[in-house]
Amino acid sequence: MGALAAAGTLAITFGVYVLWQGWHLAGLLHWLALPRNRTLPLGVGRWGLAFDRLSRFAREEQQARVEMAAELERVRAAVHRIPDALIVLDRWNQVEWYNRRAESLLGIVGLRRPIHHFVRDPEFGEWIDSGAPAPLELKLPQHPGHIHLMRVYPAGETHRLLITHDVTEQRRLDAMRRDFVANVSHEIRTPLTVISGFVETMLDLELDEASRRHYLASTLKQTDTMRRLIEDLLILAKLEHDLPVVDDATTSIEGLLEVLVGDARALSGSRHHISLSFNGPQGLKVDPADLQTAVRNLLTNAVRYTPEGGSIRVCWEMRGQEACLSVQDTGIGIAPEHLPRLTERFYRVDRSRSRDSGGTGLGLAIVKHALQRYQAQLEIQSKPGEGSVFTIRWPAERLVFDP
Repeated sequence: MGALAAAGTLAITFGVYVLWQGWHLAGLLHWLALPRNRTLPLGVGRWGLAFDRLSRFAREEQQARVEMAAELERVRAAVHRIPDALIVLDRWNQVEWYNRRAESLLGIVGLRRPIHHFVRDPEFGEWIDSGAPAPLELKLPQHPGHIHLMRVYPAGETHRLLITHDVTEQRRLDAMRRDFVANVSHEIRTPLTVISGFVETMLDLELDEASRRHYLASTLKQTDTMRRLIEDLLILAKLEHDLPVVDDATTSIEGLLEVLVGDARALSGSRHHISLSFNGPQGLKVDPADLQTAVRNLLTNAVRYTPEGGSIRVCWEMRGQEACLSVQDTGIGIAPEHLPRLTERFYRVDRSRSRDSGGTGLGLAIVKHALQRYQAQLEIQSKPGEGSVFTIRWPAERLVFDP
């Protein structure tokens, strides 16, 4: 009887133990079925210790998942803000992913569609099917007037990344750079050709003193032209690379204008009547060197293109909230079609006349860049045969009434 009782007690104890373990195991399995949506059950003993560790691991895994999702969202937002179109293509050139720029630029909508459905250009089709060995420049009908550069990069074993970049501004700058080099070469070649011809003549021929002095004077004139051209190029390069002015240094205007008008009278040699009218603020927040550069170029042009006996008037006055510095002449004037291009480098209305007058073709370009640093604007009014008015408009924040 004692043995049977002990066996029964042992059986009951074992059954309770099995049930207890089974209950914990059932709770664990229940949690494992949906670990992200369910809470770990409470445990006793070693089960409690195991559940605590699983709970800590689950919290850490959940935190890591949240942080990873936030990081992916930041990356995704950054990729969508990139100004270039990004498209991931599979081995059959079907779209698997794209950013917002690709949607607006190429009209891509939806996945698993061939890229040819969106970029309907025979040249592009041949290029992408050939593996895109070199970049392709293309004009897209959705964006007329723009040039886009397309490149393809490997993205794993079976995918490729297509990047479309707008290079319109870069190509415009490249064209300007090429034109600039060509213009500089032309402008320098002309006086060099003349100098070379004079020197060869002096070497090959026996010249009298008058002829020799004539050739030397002509050579000196051409070298002076080259010197002024180089000086203007250096000034223009400096202005283009200087940062906008932020200091508050004040320049006294009246004295500076009197000096510049005096220089213009010396250049004119009493061939013109040059006057100064001063009715504006006494000071201006501007580097005096920049102001001298701008006004001197305007006055020099007025003297060069105003016939003898004409008049040139410099006026400093308030117009509304702005101050205006104008140079008005009674010169030959400029036709309307030329006015928008006058501030371009080397642009000349009459090339032969400009070169004969000693101009380099950079004066108004220098004026434009000198004024841009101060948010000032150059306005040009002119009529052929009636003269021209060049006006610099200075914003109110640059004016000083009691320097």
